[in-house]
Amino acid sequence: MIVAFFLFGFSFSFVGSITPSMLNMTALKISLEKGQKEVNKFAIGVSLVVALQAYIAVFLTRYISENPLVLETLEKAGIFIFAALSIYFYCASKKNKISSKPNTRKDEHAFFTGILLSVFNMFSIPFFCGVVVALESFSFFSFDVIPVVFFILGAVLGTFLILFLYGKFAKRAQQLTGKLTNDINIILAILTGLVAIFTAIKTFL
Repeated sequence: MIVAFFLFGFSFSFVGSITPSMLNMTALKISLEKGQKEVNKFAIGVSLVVALQAYIAVFLTRYISENPLVLETLEKAGIFIFAALSIYFYCASKKNKISSKPNTRKDEHAFFTGILLSVFNMFSIPFFCGVVVALESFSFFSFDVIPVVFFILGAVLGTFLILFLYGKFAKRAQQLTGKLTNDINIILAILTGLVAIFTAIKTFL
């Protein structure tokens, strides 16, 4: 079961981070500009913050699960959040290809850049909260110390690996990100729209 918790953290973190994002595009730009060694430093900085974000998500989810009123309020707020995300992803799909021209300053330290950008990544904690809630609903999660540690460790390594791969295959990723982003944004717009609809039905009916 400990291995399972590690794999849950690793798999969800890896898949959740695979789409082009601020962190991935920064890893790509650092690779094109400075090389893989600096990408690794950047990925370590991001991963350290992810460890804290995953822990906060587990803590919040446990608190929410023990307070049904809070959970009900969040479900109602989630309707508007997912609806807004659906509109956002749809509008994003209409924009031009992502610019991948290097703009990272030469004097920036990749490690601290990773920490800073990861801190401002607002989607990380809600994402891990959603993962924990989903796993708990199927009785696949435990809030005991050791399972949580291995879940967080998996999340950290999953995040590091995807950033490492973006750096490793930077030139190929640079060619694919525009089309990939457009396709994925359409898919995300549909999925978040459906979640908003189903959440509204579940909450008000």
